[in-house]
Amino acid sequence: MNARWRFWLITLSALLAVVLTLALGRWQLSRAAQKLALQGSVDSRVVLPALTQQNLVSLVDPTSVLHRTVTLQGRWMPEHTVYLDNRQMDDKQGRYVVTPLRLEGSSVGVLVQRGWVARNFVDRTILPQLETPVGVVQVVGRIAPPPDKLYELGGSETGLIRQNVDRVSFGAEIGVPLLPLSVQQTGDAGDGLLRDWPRIASDVEKNYGYAFQWFALTGLIVILYVWFQIVRRFIRPPQ
Repeated sequence: MNARWRFWLITLSALLAVVLTLALGRWQLSRAAQKLALQGSVDSRVVLPALTQQNLVSLVDPTSVLHRTVTLQGRWMPEHTVYLDNRQMDDKQGRYVVTPLRLEGSSVGVLVQRGWVARNFVDRTILPQLETPVGVVQVVGRIAPPPDKLYELGGSETGLIRQNVDRVSFGAEIGVPLLPLSVQQTGDAGDGLLRDWPRIASDVEKNYGYAFQWFALTGLIVILYVWFQIVRRFIRPPQ
């Protein structure tokens, strides 16, 4: 390959690399902007007046009030409590505690994400002693989508410790239909559970960091190209 063809090949490769890294950097910035916009929408809903249980049950589409505060009355179904494995809170590994709440005066229930507990790394089967009130209780929380699904092998899981919980199949399992949402319990219920629920934009700094790395790589490619393909052509070796 002669020098001219090599020059144009290197130029084309550098141009493609610059376009790619710029696009990836801009994509990370757009992801950050999306998260901030969504977090702003969530924050604006959180400050709205709390919904009542009657409001929630009567809605045609309960998902239209996601992230609103709600006050529920019902009875816990502690025998159907499940622990969702591999969940983080405050950068620590543990489990989400999920218990269905059968709504008072209704034939339906709702999945309540009650909080987070640390995992026993010596024996993963050891579970904490969890106090669950009996009788009719009042639960205050934020309306949220069902818990995020993590990758799992096989079909639906059973048992106390699970990777995921599917609302429809879980409702059939416990014999109570569940609303197409969940509630993340807030406040101190005196049960020792941590309820520092992650914010949507909590990791936006990562997107900014990734964007900076891609833009820095763009700059490095440009500098190397200019130095080796342009500047050095005008630097003659000493005689």
